[in-house]
Amino acid sequence: MTKVLPTAQLTAEAYPKVKRNPDFKILDADDLKFFQTFLDNDELIHSSIAEETASFNQDWMKKYRGQSNLILLPKSTEKVSQILKYCNENKLAVVPQGGNTDLVGASVPVFDEIILSLRNMNKIRDFNHVSGTFKCDAGVVMRDAHKFLHDHDHIFPLDLPSRNNCQVGGVVSTNAGGLNLLRYGSLHGNVLGLEVVLPNGEVISNINALRKDNTGYDLKQLFIGAEGTIGVITGVSILAAAKPKALNAIFIGIDSFDTVQNLFLKAKNELSEILSAFEFMDRGSIECTIEYLKDMPFPLKNQHNFYVLIETSGSMKKHDDEKLEAFLSSALETKLISEGNLAKNEEEYNALWTWRKSVPPACNSYGGMYKYDMSLELKDLYSVSEAVTKRLNAAGLIGDAPKPVVKSVGYGHVGDGNIHLNIAVREFTKEIENLLEPFVYEYIASKRGSISAEHGVGFHKKGHLHYSRSDIEIRFMKDIRKHYDPNGILNPYKYV
Repeated sequence: MTKVLPTAQLTAEAYPKVKRNPDFKILDADDLKFFQTFLDNDELIHSSIAEETASFNQDWMKKYRGQSNLILLPKSTEKVSQILKYCNENKLAVVPQGGNTDLVGASVPVFDEIILSLRNMNKIRDFNHVSGTFKCDAGVVMRDAHKFLHDHDHIFPLDLPSRNNCQVGGVVSTNAGGLNLLRYGSLHGNVLGLEVVLPNGEVISNINALRKDNTGYDLKQLFIGAEGTIGVITGVSILAAAKPKALNAIFIGIDSFDTVQNLFLKAKNELSEILSAFEFMDRGSIECTIEYLKDMPFPLKNQHNFYVLIETSGSMKKHDDEKLEAFLSSALETKLISEGNLAKNEEEYNALWTWRKSVPPACNSYGGMYKYDMSLELKDLYSVSEAVTKRLNAAGLIGDAPKPVVKSVGYGHVGDGNIHLNIAVREFTKEIENLLEPFVYEYIASKRGSISAEHGVGFHKKGHLHYSRSDIEIRFMKDIRKHYDPNGILNPYKYV
């Protein structure tokens, strides 16, 4: 058993206003005996030693930590069904968990909820190389899905910096957006069918669905982005894309965010059919990453206010390279960019992406981070980062130790209007949190944006949906949750 030092404060202590639902049963010996009747030894972890359960109880950002003593790791949909049926009948609260890379406290307990881990359900079920239909268990790690499909001349239509740990069922359950949404679209369009276990143990499945099927409500859409609140996803059918024969990337230095926007318009017009990613990073995020990556050579000679990573993917390398070179030359001549580095081979391509993908762990490496994921109109995208940095500076919280905030940085996906705001901190404090919330949400609401672009709601943003959703929308969400889970056992204290 892997032991991890629990460093996060218990969520119940950090947020004392949130109370355990007294209707939920406290786990006892009889419950444990029931689970042991059908689960093997490697499908159950029962321990009151915090170090032995910390990797399940504590979130990736080390901001939230639950108190569960029981982790169930079933190997089949049938066993998930048995677990949920029993928990529903006995009012035992359950937290579904994938790779536990979630960023809003959705995948860890708040109190003593049983953790239902899907990591043992990790089989690839089927792949049709003609249609591109890929079927797998929910616990398949995204890295493994990518490798399997790559070996079969296809790609998984979603990529994330957390691909080595996150699971297919988890990213569907959170409706993750990722680095290539600009090219391949969202999971609401790519997921063909799901196998889901409802809170009462019933299994609803359309995993064998066709790409076109207009017979009634598209029920799978309810579970995409529902964060395990109305059912546990155990199987996924998704449309894989053909593997590009040519991949390339440019890393660019830029002086202003207005220029970032102008460059995006130029890229859409001149790279159009081969454009697959357009990522931006501000100076602070790259400064953190330079410190984090230490001896890795930076791809540009100078420091800039903003950086852009453009990726292209197509079927003819010569054609794509010519377009990229012409784009870069033109952008330099018109002074849209200050300098750029065009990858010459796969090694350089991967190195350029490392600078973008390393921003989150770099910001988290100082002790933790407050993380916000928002969507705005492109003209307003970076303004929220500027407003938050100004507010924290005015309070005298950013700077060298002992000040608690290292940096406030912004980066994200220009192609779909999504900014990630990271406040890298040495410690979590109520003073910082009270300065950030509800200020961040109020600012986003004033710009008619969304307080969650791709990370979801979880524990972090529950109670804040009214900044982005109407009263009737929230009422509908609560009605749906109540209908599917009348006892409220699935992922309580979160979402809506």
